[in-house]
Amino acid sequence: MIVGRIAELWRHPVKSMEGERVERAPLGVNGLLGDRVWAVRDEERGGIRGAKKIAALMTCKARYADEPSAAMIPAPEITLPGGERLRADAPDAAVRLSSALGHKVTLWPLQPASDLAHYQRGAPDHEDVLTELRAIFGRDADEPLPDFSQFPPEIMQYESPPGTYFDVHPLNLLTDATLRRLQTIAPTSVIDVRRFRPNLVIETGGEGFVEAGWTGRQLRIGSTRIDVGHPCPRCVMITHGFADVPRDSGLMRTVVREANQNVGSYATVAQPGEIRVGDPVELI
Repeated sequence: MIVGRIAELWRHPVKSMEGERVERAPLGVNGLLGDRVWAVRDEERGGIRGAKKIAALMTCKARYADEPSAAMIPAPEITLPGGERLRADAPDAAVRLSSALGHKVTLWPLQPASDLAHYQRGAPDHEDVLTELRAIFGRDADEPLPDFSQFPPEIMQYESPPGTYFDVHPLNLLTDATLRRLQTIAPTSVIDVRRFRPNLVIETGGEGFVEAGWTGRQLRIGSTRIDVGHPCPRCVMITHGFADVPRDSGLMRTVVREANQNVGSYATVAQPGEIRVGDPVELI
């Protein structure tokens, strides 16, 4: 059954930085080629970090000046908040990025999954575990935290599944129906797709949180097939301000109350291939 079409494809070369829209991309077991293949390491508290901890990362943008291929993924170009540009592998990249963020970091391409020390979690900001988790997920004291049993167990010890810079799984999908629903229930919020950092935006013409109904199902898109996993519990990142998107802590209150904490769904790749904007999306 055809349930929609691919309206937008997004890849984010550097974890937590604003990404770029593409018209087509190879899709493999690690998601869209070139997605989240660089990240920053916190040189103050240790660990690979995203905007859950260093919010200013979302004020930077990353793109590829040269298209990545299976043979080579070039270092991305980073645009700093002031408009300066640098390559992620430039000798002075870490110094310039640290200055822009106000936080000492280094830039790292993906390391082998066997390098467990690279992916080890850094020091927490709070001694109390619940306080730390509420800060990460942007939850008030009376709001529930996500059900952590749905996550891969390794992310309790590592910042991401070793060998990747994904929070949980390699794909995140979002429907136009969900974006419309959020705008209806949060009329004063700026519901911008960039807040939610999906890889696939699917135009369905439906109503409500459509993708939540695809949990456990498979989608055929172009020459690929993806397995839709559990809905994506949202963290503090969706409240951060960046570019022309304002800070909005109230959006999290709406998502927790009206959307059961979730916006979009995680997915994994069952059959690699190529995916393009305009491809029909078939629910198998």
